[in-house]
Amino acid sequence: MNIKDLLVKNVMIMDLQATDKAGAIDEMVQKLYDEGRISDIKTYKDGILAREAQTSTGLGDGIAMPHAKNSAVKEATVLFAKSKNGIDYQSLDGQPAYLFFMIAAPEGANDTHLQALAALSRLLINPDFVAQLKQAQSPDEVQNLFQAAEDQKEAEEQAEAEQEVKDFNRRYIVAVTACPTGIAHTYMAEDALKKKAKEMGVDIKVETNGSEGIKNRLTAEDIARADAVIVAADKKVEMNRFDGKELVNRPVSDGIRKPEELIDLALSGNAPTFRGDGNNTGSDEGSADGSIGSRIYKDLMNGVSHMLPFVVAGGILIAISFMIDQFMGVPQESLGELGNYNQAAQWFNQIGSAAFGFMLPILAGFIASSIADRPGLVVGFAAGALANAGGAGFLGALVGGFLGGYVIVFLRKVFKGLPKSLDGIKTILFYPVFGLLITGALMLLINVPMKAINDGLTGFLDGLSGTNAILLGALLGGMMAADLGGPINKAAYVFGTATLATTVAEGGSVVMAAVMAGGMVPPLAIFIATRLFKGKFTKDQEDAGLTNIVMGLSFVTEGAIPFAAADPLRAIPSFIAGSALAGGLVGAFGIKLLAPHGGIFVVLLLSHPLLYLLFIVIGAIVSGVIFGLLKQPIKQD
Repeated sequence: MNIKDLLVKNVMIMDLQATDKAGAIDEMVQKLYDEGRISDIKTYKDGILAREAQTSTGLGDGIAMPHAKNSAVKEATVLFAKSKNGIDYQSLDGQPAYLFFMIAAPEGANDTHLQALAALSRLLINPDFVAQLKQAQSPDEVQNLFQAAEDQKEAEEQAEAEQEVKDFNRRYIVAVTACPTGIAHTYMAEDALKKKAKEMGVDIKVETNGSEGIKNRLTAEDIARADAVIVAADKKVEMNRFDGKELVNRPVSDGIRKPEELIDLALSGNAPTFRGDGNNTGSDEGSADGSIGSRIYKDLMNGVSHMLPFVVAGGILIAISFMIDQFMGVPQESLGELGNYNQAAQWFNQIGSAAFGFMLPILAGFIASSIADRPGLVVGFAAGALANAGGAGFLGALVGGFLGGYVIVFLRKVFKGLPKSLDGIKTILFYPVFGLLITGALMLLINVPMKAINDGLTGFLDGLSGTNAILLGALLGGMMAADLGGPINKAAYVFGTATLATTVAEGGSVVMAAVMAGGMVPPLAIFIATRLFKGKFTKDQEDAGLTNIVMGLSFVTEGAIPFAAADPLRAIPSFIAGSALAGGLVGAFGIKLLAPHGGIFVVLLLSHPLLYLLFIVIGAIVSGVIFGLLKQPIKQD
């Protein structure tokens, strides 16, 4: 299979009609569906939007490469599209995109498909070739240009391979490129780095961590010889092999757009020296990548993402147990056993409590494992359990997770000088035993102040009323809409779920109710805006507005992302206004929620369900009207 087999002529769009990013995606996805290349629009489009939510696939220089690999793709395809006037695609260079390559890879894509896609990505680095594509007038011309470029590149690579001579007097660097999907950016970064290194007279070897696996793997000899290392990656790669080397760690987009800057920094002598943990497990602990804050956030999110299923599943089952007892009835004198009185309720409560009880150990364990890999799990789990038993709660487990992880990092430094023959026993004996002893002792001390903080926070939340409740509800509701699933949204949601454990007996958490209300508003606001202001949205956007009502009612805040990405300066403030209003109203009326997720499907677990739904509708109307009024009308051709 070659590129011509992927660039199918009847799938090309030589005059893209869309005027914005959301419309362009919809138009290209619809074309793939119409030509029978995908079986389900929603599944494939969800994959495209999920990739866009990570970082824009608008690569700059007028090119965008949206891509997804999922079960909806029937046959590997690259849709080529051209826009005459250009589209604001939130590209990395801030410039309009004129050429679009929507890559559809089947879930079981074989090496042949992936190699062809990688070759396509590499060709787009050549500015002369891109200029020729912009002038192409027909699908046949596009195919011929790609075939000619591919033939030329193969000839150049063959000539390079025949003439390659290792000159040990030249500067030499090694690099690794990787992106989350491993289809496009991985290989474009590889090609950009190799091309720029050749221009600069620098030898380079680039390892790619793509969908087809690791290619051109760096050997121990390569790394030892290298003057420096470049890692251009948006996912975890094997880092410990670079211990002691000067290393530049950047996003994969920098490998594409800033190869000269990366190479210059790597060879300048000013790059940080990487310190690994000696385990070759793929950890990036000690990496030289940017800020400490970004690493802390990554470690925290590793714990939170593993914890949430336990909270959601366990919390809902516990909430159902309360609902069963309320329906079946509990005598006045036995109200203290609500959720455990009737046999059916007791059964749900027991199962839910079992899952819920793992919340804090899971949080701490996976924070620690993110920092120190597998040796961090045992000390992290123990720290979370000790925080739970000692009354330090969520905050204690959070601190314990970081503490346990860095205790293992400390022990690795302490035991680094031991003979290599003891490497195996370090992992199964020294790290867990000494790590558990040190972490446990520190947790017994930390639990005292953390329990006081936790009790104070619990008391504050229990006593929420009036202005305090309104302000906290508005703040958390607004945070849910600030970045629609990003760090600010996650911080509010995690805070809400943390309050559930201490409020189950009181009938639920006002904080959790405010958080969920704030998260439901943005997608519902999109639905309202697209209904009330039809002249300001395309037909595709109006159709997307209909799907947002389902996502909003289901508490899927991310449904509003395409609209926010297309017009952030108008959309985000509009969403925040309505979400903060809904959260503030929930706080003002003290509405409590027993479940950590579910939207309208857990409405019976609210203390005042009808009032709650009314406040969400009010918030959505306010956001929708503001967004509609601010949004500019569609330009007519």
